[in-house]
Amino acid sequence: MKYWQKIMTVTWKDTIAEMRTREIISSVLVFTLLVIVIFNFAFGTNQTTLNLVAPGILWVTFTFAGVLSLNRAFVPEKEQGCLEGLMACPVSREVIYVGKMLASLLFMLIIEAIALPIFAFLFNLPVLSLQIIVITVLTTIGFVTVGTLFSALAVNTKAREMILPILFLPVVIPIIISAVLATGTALAGGSWSELASSLQIIAVFDVIFLVVSFLVFPYVIEE
Repeated sequence: MKYWQKIMTVTWKDTIAEMRTREIISSVLVFTLLVIVIFNFAFGTNQTTLNLVAPGILWVTFTFAGVLSLNRAFVPEKEQGCLEGLMACPVSREVIYVGKMLASLLFMLIIEAIALPIFAFLFNLPVLSLQIIVITVLTTIGFVTVGTLFSALAVNTKAREMILPILFLPVVIPIIISAVLATGTALAGGSWSELASSLQIIAVFDVIFLVVSFLVFPYVIEE
């Protein structure tokens, strides 16, 4: 129980800091909405075309919004000289990882919860279905799981804004492709059984990289 209390303390710290500054959610949300609006004008009102490109548009938007969000996961501590203080806390490095990951997951889910209804309105597509929501949540978990690890790795580099996407995006390609395929199937009216293979890939990715990131993070943050 104390273990999870420590995790939630780290998560609560990041949540309170974000509520005060609104730096991540506001900037990433504006970026997300601008990308959706631009794509909407680019592909016009041809519903057939929109049905084909909508899954790709949705996940390109969420991917780059996620990179922007994760770029800031460890930056406040680094800029304010608090990273060493965080590491000096009487908690394991794994607690810091899980706490940071949960905070980033919360921020991403808030952004997606606002963006999906707007996407549904502009593109006239049923992206608020249970299938799309499940795909989005599962994919976001895997995305943030890996992203938090690479954010910790990139924060100590001079060009962290460039290093993070270069290192991070190739690793999450399988889960993004699976999310695009699953979203396309869901928008086409596919059943849960038709989504099963893509969802299995996403779930396996989540589990594997959660375990790997959990084990590797103490060595990454020490560097």
